[in-house]
Formats: sequence, C-alpha cells, structure tokens
Amino acid sequence: MSRLGLAIAVLVACTSAFAASPTRSEAEQLASAGSPFAVTREHVTADIYHYQFELRAGSTPNARVRIHRVVRELSPWRPRPTSHAVMLLHGDFANFVTNFVSALGHPASPAPGLAPYLASRGIDAWGVDRRWTLPTAEGDISDLGGMGMDQALGDTAAALAFARAARTVTGHAPGRIVLGGFSHGAQLAYAYAAADGRHVSAIAALDIYYDIAPEDADLQALACANAAAEREALAEGITDSSNSFFITAGELARSAPDAPSPLFPSYTNRGALLGTAGLTYLFSPYTPLYHLIAPILDAEGNVTAARESSEDSVSAWFASAPPHQSLREAADFDEIWCGTSQRPGLANIRVPLFYLGAAGGFGDHGLYSAARVSSKDVTTLVVRRFGPERVAEDFGHGDLLYAADAPALAWQPLAEWLLRH
Repeated sequence: MSRLGLAIAVLVACTSAFAASPTRSEAEQLASAGSPFAVTREHVTADIYHYQFELRAGSTPNARVRIHRVVRELSPWRPRPTSHAVMLLHGDFANFVTNFVSALGHPASPAPGLAPYLASRGIDAWGVDRRWTLPTAEGDISDLGGMGMDQALGDTAAALAFARAARTVTGHAPGRIVLGGFSHGAQLAYAYAAADGRHVSAIAALDIYYDIAPEDADLQALACANAAAEREALAEGITDSSNSFFITAGELARSAPDAPSPLFPSYTNRGALLGTAGLTYLFSPYTPLYHLIAPILDAEGNVTAARESSEDSVSAWFASAPPHQSLREAADFDEIWCGTSQRPGLANIRVPLFYLGAAGGFGDHGLYSAARVSSKDVTTLVVRRFGPERVAEDFGHGDLLYAADAPALAWQPLAEWLLRH
C-alpha cells in the first residue's frame, strides 16, 4: 500500500488517537454505510497534484463527502510537508475543481487556478464539495431537498477535521487551518466560523457580504423577497435550482459562438455569454452593477468583449457547472441576508479575517460584514481598476478566480496573508 493509502487507512481506523482528529460522532458518520472512502490522484502542473477523497456519510443516494487536496509532492503519493493550510469552499454553479483547479474541469479552462497557485507557495490547499454537486444530470436527486446549510456546515466540519488529521499522519503541522471561500462559499465560511469554528485558525472571505449594510436596504428587501419565493417553492415540493441555463450558455458559446442564441434570440451564443457574465445585475442584482466578469461596453451599453478573463475561461466555467443545485441552501443563504435567520451572528467571530472583494462584484458592499466581526485582526482589499464612476466595467466577481491578472492583483495578497496566519 502507498504511504498516503496507509495514512488514510490509519486515519479512518484510528482517528480518535490524534489530538487534531474529528469527534467520535464525525468519525462514525464518515465511516458508516460500507467502505469508508475512495481516493484518486491526478497531476496538475510541475510537482503539484490533486487528490480527491470520497467518504460515505449515510445511505441516501448522494450521502458522500467529497474532499479535495492540492499539494506539492516529494514523490508519488507523498505530500511535501507545509506549515500553512487552507480549506476553500466553492460558489454557485461550481465545485472545488471548476472554481479553484479549473484546468482539470470538463471542459478544461486555461485559467491557472487559485489552488495550484497557493500550493506552489507552500500552502496546502484543501476543499470540499457540497452534496448538490455530486449527482449527474440524470442522477438520483431524491435527497436534494435535505441539502441545506446545516448539512453543508456539517460536511465542512467533517472535511476540516479530516484535513487536520490527514496532515498529522502525513507529517504536516497538526494545528487548525484557515477556512476560505468564494461567493456563497465565503458566506458559508462566515456561518461556520460564527457557529462553531473549532477547526479554524482564520477565515478568508472572497467577495461576499453576510450582513447587509443599512444603506443597502433595497438589497436586503430583494433577499427577503427571494427567500420567501424559495420557501414557497420548497413547500410545493421543488428542490432543484437547476444550472441548465449556465451549462447551455457555456456550451453553445464554445461550440457555435456566432449562431443565434436560443436563450436570447436577439443575440449570438457568444453575445449571450458575454451579456450574462458582464451585465449580471440585470437578473441577479446582488449589488447595483454586479457582474461576474468585467465587460468592455460600447456606447449603447452592450458587452463587446471580456476585459479581464478570457472568453475561453468564462465559457468553461459556465459549461462545467454541476447540473443541480439546492434550492433549500439558496433559501438559507437569502434568509441570512434578509436578517430573518436565527443563526449566530458575525460578532461571534474572533479569529483573523481577510476580506478580498472585486469592485464590480460584491466589492465595497462586503466591507460592512468585515467590520462587524469581533476579531481585532481584520484585513480588507477590494481589487479595482477604475474609480466609482466606472464600477460597471470594473473587476468582476469571477475575475478574482479567472482573470489574467488575478495572480498579481488578488492571489498574491491572499497568499501573503495566509503565510502570516
């Protein structure tokens, strides 16, 4: 058996022997329902490899916790020891790979990926997929209705415990690790740190708000309306917030960019992709001019090209989306923004915080949440190209992950902060 395979066998069988191990209930949950885990390994670049662990967590069709690790190796199946580690939580219409190791996605993206970047700088990059990412388009989604924030928080705790124990048995530092997240993954990171946080040394929130500022009352009202509509749909038995729109937009932009779009008949498939990504506020106004990627606009306000991220990386991001997404999780997130959730608040967070925003995404609107934690160690950075008069064209939400200049403008400051925490 390989060194890592032996380490995982020891981890599963003897996890309670380690000070950094999961609690007994977590270990029992992960080891239930037959074979406790499966592991795969694939090359990313240079000496960096991606490991994927899939642990059983029950008997329902998608009762699995899928954990990822991107790390440099000393030799095959032998991770290079590091003193720093982060657990990254993905955003909507994505999973860990498509957000953070997108070169391994289907289709593959030309974007180099945040996780390999961090690994190359001596940071052990982990992640966990939410369960709604697991079923295929025709897969069994009978358990999708239970995939809310409570389940996601439990899986996050299990993944953090697994990562800490795995680092211990493979010669790494046994301490707590940083919990990071992008978009709704960052909202989940806030929620975990506020409610529990026992495995977490710090949090890194990429472009999100948790509490909405009083001056953004219209954004809060929108969240309340969305939460009410989502709860009504759930009561009617609807559980799937399908990602078919994103998948179709991405696939057609790649296969037939100049053909008329079935999504927006007055546009080509390329135009539909650019409009969706560059004028996102027209259907998802999380901020007044919120957009997924920075657009180049003509005199009429139409998107003519992508300013920061390549169209190849944007179309791959869309096309590689998981087919399903949990409506219950969306309702849980919106209730937090609405202010009607009973979950613990940001004042419970006392660990260091790094907020990294995009001027054309959540951007400055996320600073209010960062100011409401109890931590005395708070760092904020909003990546911007222009002044406030050009927010509509500025660095977009997804540009933090896919832009050509993301490594210099966003990833390097994040890595430097992680190496200090």
